Amino acid sequence: MIANALNFLLYTILGLFTLVVLLRFYLQLTGAPFQNPVSQAIVALTNFAVRPLRRVIPGWRGIDFSTLLLAYVTQLLLQLGSLWLRDFPLLVAGNAVWLALLGLALVGLLKLSVYIFLYAVLLQAILSWVNPYTPISGLLEMLTRPLMRPLRKRIPLAGGLDLSPLVFFILAELVLIVILAPLEQQFLMFF
Repeated sequence: MIANALNFLLYTILGLFTLVVLLRFYLQLTGAPFQNPVSQAIVALTNFAVRPLRRVIPGWRGIDFSTLLLAYVTQLLLQLGSLWLRDFPLLVAGNAVWLALLGLALVGLLKLSVYIFLYAVLLQAILSWVNPYTPISGLLEMLTRPLMRPLRKRIPLAGGLDLSPLVFFILAELVLIVILAPLEQQFLMFF
């Protein structure tokens, strides 16, 4: 019972922190405005960990490797903590288990990335119907533009209705089902 509660806390705290750090990475990567209150909150929540890492790991061509590494390490700690709470014998496990653990953390990061963009596109679509002029709309536009622009170029409007978010949902779910879920299952076989 206590192990379940600790596992819940572990997934909640480290999962949310990974989400916020990944959001910071993608907002920087897409050039989203940091004057937005949401962006400022994300920066404020992650500065304590990102700033020291930036002294050691520099960025390159607009890619903030320190933030990406922080997200990966957080996901790795989440997987390690989960195994530790299940009493998995990590200290006597072979090299294949450690490689699978590294792969599992990478798959977790990729899945979370897909979910970030899925929910960003969904929220953007809902806001376009309800109130397209909210402060978060510009942020969502900048975040999703690199993924949505190619789809919008290829998919014509249907009676004034933009179907590109629907196509994006289908493609993202296919990535989750066809690529990431089997990959995750392959890594989980080691545990």
